[in-house]
Amino acid sequence: MSSTFESLKFHNYRIWFFAALVANTGTWMQRVAQDWLVLRILTNDSASATGITTALQFLPAMLFSAHAGLIADRVDQRKFLIVTQSAMGVVSLALAVDVLAGHAALWHVYLAAFATGLAAAYDSPARQIFVARMVPAENLANAVGLNSASFNAARLLGPAASGLVIAWIGPGWVFLVNALTFLFPALALATMRVAELYDVPRASRAKGQLREGLAYIRHRTDIIVIIAVISVVSMFTLNFQVTMAAMVRSAFDMESDAYGTVSSIFAVGSLAGALWAARRKSPRVRTLVVASFFLGVFTILMALTPNYQLFAVSTIPVGLCVLTVLTSANQTVQLNTEPAMRGRVMSIYMMFFLGTTPIGAPIMGWVSDQWGPRIAILAGGIAAVLAAVVAGIWARRHWHIDFAYSSTRPFLSTIGPRERAADGAPADGVQGAGDPDASGASSAAQ
Repeated sequence: MSSTFESLKFHNYRIWFFAALVANTGTWMQRVAQDWLVLRILTNDSASATGITTALQFLPAMLFSAHAGLIADRVDQRKFLIVTQSAMGVVSLALAVDVLAGHAALWHVYLAAFATGLAAAYDSPARQIFVARMVPAENLANAVGLNSASFNAARLLGPAASGLVIAWIGPGWVFLVNALTFLFPALALATMRVAELYDVPRASRAKGQLREGLAYIRHRTDIIVIIAVISVVSMFTLNFQVTMAAMVRSAFDMESDAYGTVSSIFAVGSLAGALWAARRKSPRVRTLVVASFFLGVFTILMALTPNYQLFAVSTIPVGLCVLTVLTSANQTVQLNTEPAMRGRVMSIYMMFFLGTTPIGAPIMGWVSDQWGPRIAILAGGIAAVLAAVVAGIWARRHWHIDFAYSSTRPFLSTIGPRERAADGAPADGVQGAGDPDASGASSAAQ
């Protein structure tokens, strides 16, 4: 089996992967339907209302992620995920009934978005940990990358299908389809071969465990850099759920099928980035910083495209960079965190990653309404470039990273803690590199 799909040889991961692919397709269908319901049916092309919906969906991540990570470290993640997946399906079913009955109001969508976000806030850290139970440690990076590939393969299918269904019979049926897709991961989890799951240390109940997680991160400058960059990018750049819908309507005066199509084209780049991540054995902070820089550059170019066709094509490199940013951050944090701390560390990471969206989405929606979606996208691109430049300068000064030139590929490479450690030199420049509590800091620093 190709190294890209290596984790699929494990039975439990294989059934989870394909069940998640079905559920993710439904999720992407609902995202498009939810945006279009707010933008075109419940409001008069209000990007601000779409931004508020997005904010409410991610607000629980900011409020509850730390507690969710603590719970994820303590419970049987398989049984817990059955509950969270089922809860999201119930919310989708309730919204479907509401819309099909003709009683939907804007505040109903706001409430459903918050309820879905609440279930997702507890689902996410448990899902991150459970990946490590389905595959051995040496396959974890591949499994994380394949998870992203599943999510973005679904993004190829879901938005385009959703756009057609909305144009044909309306968004209510999309919500119903999404509710049914949550049966697949719930059944996959219930029918797994429990004896083939790998043991992951659980945290025993004790006082001060949240503080322990924060203290662990405080001594890991590599994780701090990741969180800082991902927070800026998530807050200002990754608001395509708001800005792309506004571009289709305001800049190009097109309908739901065009929005679904451009979302699927965006997924072409995203899927390529996810498959590349699945082949990456040793993720580094360097990958995140470089990808964030190019994400900003391509986002700026996307904002300047003069017509729909060029706009759609320009989303491909943006999608590639988005997934490279997200998977490199996720893989680096997961692979370089002690297993007993992984749930808490991942929840804090997710709190900044998803929790900054409630701040950024309404701001970018307002900017879009006031000055147009092009300006909102442009501002997001500039923010990503600045975050990458600042992180690069900081890393070079504090981790003593140097550059080496070569006449062969790669023509420019970096020399930092990992390379010096390989040569037997002290891994200076990374705080806590010799501290047992900071294991992995030097290896992940680049």
